[in-house]
Amino acid sequence: MEQARDKEQQQEASPTYEREMGGLPAHMHAAAEAAGETSVLSGPQDIGAATETSAAEAIHSSEDNLLLRLASNSQHSTFRTPHSAFDAHNPPSPALIDDCVHCGFCLPTCPTYVLWGEEMDSPRGRIHLMKVGNEGKVAMTDTYVRHFDQCLGCMACITACPSGVQYNKLIESTRQQIERRYPRTRSDRLFRAMLFALFPHPARLRLLALPLLLYQRSGMQSLVTRTGLLAKLPPRLASLHALMPPVTLKGLRRRIPVFMPARGKRRARVGLLTGCVQRVFFSQVNAATIRVLAAEGCEVYDPPTQGCCGALALHAGLEEDARRYARELIRTFEQCKLDYIAVNAAGCGSSMKEYGYLLRDDPQFAERAVRFSERVRDVTELLDELGPVAPRKPLKAKIAYHDACHLAHAQGVRRQPRRLLESIPGVELVPIPEGDICCGSAGIYNLVEPKPASELGERKTRHILSTGAQIVASANPGCTLQIQSTASRLGHTLKVLHPVEILDMSIRGIRGQGSGISLNRP
Repeated sequence: MEQARDKEQQQEASPTYEREMGGLPAHMHAAAEAAGETSVLSGPQDIGAATETSAAEAIHSSEDNLLLRLASNSQHSTFRTPHSAFDAHNPPSPALIDDCVHCGFCLPTCPTYVLWGEEMDSPRGRIHLMKVGNEGKVAMTDTYVRHFDQCLGCMACITACPSGVQYNKLIESTRQQIERRYPRTRSDRLFRAMLFALFPHPARLRLLALPLLLYQRSGMQSLVTRTGLLAKLPPRLASLHALMPPVTLKGLRRRIPVFMPARGKRRARVGLLTGCVQRVFFSQVNAATIRVLAAEGCEVYDPPTQGCCGALALHAGLEEDARRYARELIRTFEQCKLDYIAVNAAGCGSSMKEYGYLLRDDPQFAERAVRFSERVRDVTELLDELGPVAPRKPLKAKIAYHDACHLAHAQGVRRQPRRLLESIPGVELVPIPEGDICCGSAGIYNLVEPKPASELGERKTRHILSTGAQIVASANPGCTLQIQSTASRLGHTLKVLHPVEILDMSIRGIRGQGSGISLNRP
């Protein structure tokens, strides 16, 4: 009997066993249909039916059935030793999991479900995987982990959910478990280690920027792109090349002041998070942010010792790194006695607003983290809260506003940036079709999962191009790079600016020829 079982397991471990995108094996679909079960992998056309209670119960029941088989079979999908799903350190909360009633409202908003129609690559499917992981019904196998790796963490499901499920806390807890307990391949570990050895460290990024500048100015970058060499590179390296930010000497030399006084009557004392990638490759956004805040009556402080906020680490499951970065940032800004802490990168702001939860078990920082997070504002949120005092000069431009996921979904900041742009005389703000669907950037997602990220980037960029807008407003550096690189691949040029850059142009009266707005950053 043992020989027969071994033979069966070997067959199930064959390369054709799992579906290409990490979904359930094809024979499970057939088995479910033969047994008269409701398929858990119903496509987007079945969303309406899934919202009914009876359909949800049927889906839940068949998930249990298939997941038990998944637990049995997928542990043999590779030759690595499987691990039990979760340990006792902050597993995904059963109480938060139980908030999900499997209604299905999240399905049409989830980027991976939109792409593939796979139940286990939807928020409610992943929540069910968390549940059976807590119950010890599955091991942390390749197939199990793959469904979580494919999640962008865009939090569109939070906006869509009528039950208030806190998916952000659930996915972050799950990813922390994965990074502690799952044995990634050597190449995967090395690639991720390289990213985290660079991105949270502005000094290292500056050193990297110099050879990038030479590479771009020499014409080598365009040559490599034109000759099709990228197609011969591993997808992750090709994605790194495609998303390379433009580097200029002016940008590398730019330094923002440690202190900027308010113009006119002081209305608030504001600290600015200058970021990591933002500080090095998008320094013009920080400069514009300081000018606009000062024009609106804010004293602005840039603590020179500030470091990374920990957002990338938190979203990737590196819990201890994220906690360490959070503690250091809290210490730094506590010394400035501020009314607000302004952030101009959506991913950073969403993480900083959750420091209280991140450090909830830290007796020295739990209360300090809550007080810190209460003062954090996205810069567009803060400007809208204060109200305008600086006069706006006309800018005749058609602008498409792109909702960065961690601003719109994670922070709920939607109307504020739109109101700021609409306050500029001459600006025509146009909506983007499917505006709530992620562009595919999602922190490091477009580097570690280049194929779905590319599909989402193309989907988003084609929708933007359909608006006929001259400018795209985006409040996140990752989104900016994703949209620009995808447009270039499609043979188009899109000018992507932060909303605060456009507001800065209006306040300063910067104009160009013809269109009425300068398309060159100041």
